[in-house]
Amino acid sequence: MIKYQHILVVMDPVAENQPALHRAVSVAALQEQAGITLFLPIYDFSYEMTSMLSSTERDEMREGVVQGREEWLKTLLTPYEDSKINFDIKVVWHSRPFEAIIQQVQDGEHDLVVKSTHKHAMIQSFIFTPTDWHLLRKCPCPVLLVKERDWPMGGNVLAAVNCCSDDKDQEALNNKIIGVSAQVAELLSASLHLVNAYPITPTNMALELPDFDPQVYNAAVKKHHERALYEYAVRFDLEASALHLEEGLAEEVIPNCADETNASLVILGSVGRTGLSAALLGNTAEHVIDKLSCDVLVLRPDA
Repeated sequence: MIKYQHILVVMDPVAENQPALHRAVSVAALQEQAGITLFLPIYDFSYEMTSMLSSTERDEMREGVVQGREEWLKTLLTPYEDSKINFDIKVVWHSRPFEAIIQQVQDGEHDLVVKSTHKHAMIQSFIFTPTDWHLLRKCPCPVLLVKERDWPMGGNVLAAVNCCSDDKDQEALNNKIIGVSAQVAELLSASLHLVNAYPITPTNMALELPDFDPQVYNAAVKKHHERALYEYAVRFDLEASALHLEEGLAEEVIPNCADETNASLVILGSVGRTGLSAALLGNTAEHVIDKLSCDVLVLRPDA
């Protein structure tokens, strides 16, 4: 059974509401002996540029800012005073938030990071900061990105898998995604759904190969994916009605399926590409997350 007992909540230093904290409390309430750490990395370059102050005076000013933010975080815990959850507070002075978060994950041996995302009022879409993307690519534990919808008991959880690859690592990641999704769905008394996108028939093949039949090719690809998805359904004891197989790009299919099933949570995997491979190949998980209106739990391969 999954146990998120050491939850790290990345606090928003400017928001009045803290949905990540609320969601973390909801998750911890479903566990036994769970603890939550409120974590806030802060930095103000102006404090480093105050040449009229000595290094000792600058350190004292930074310490004063840190203490002030710690007191502010304590006020956010007032609604949870009667909770059995163990709370901790940590504020650090760090110029690169994602590095501070990952360091805290390693030092505190956290098993889940919870962070909120924001909706931009002008363009009606969610805005992800560089910190969000760095966490998705580099955080060693699962990352839960919280949006504006609640988790109703008895709702739907959507697990997104990739059945098109024969790679053993991808198969292991699929098993991990479905296994975690099944356990989360059980905790929430929710229904579990699986979604998989299979590729569109490449038009250039029809042009370059005179004997190529796009319909036959498309039917063969679909059948291959249906068989793979069915095998996962049998392995995890899922009904056929919970399987969703659609032609198209994952970044289009998964958000559409989440809307159709009214999913309160989507769980998917990320290989966490960085550097040149990320620039050339991209990260499918990031494109998917950008279009989802519900919470997203991102898992990394065990390796």
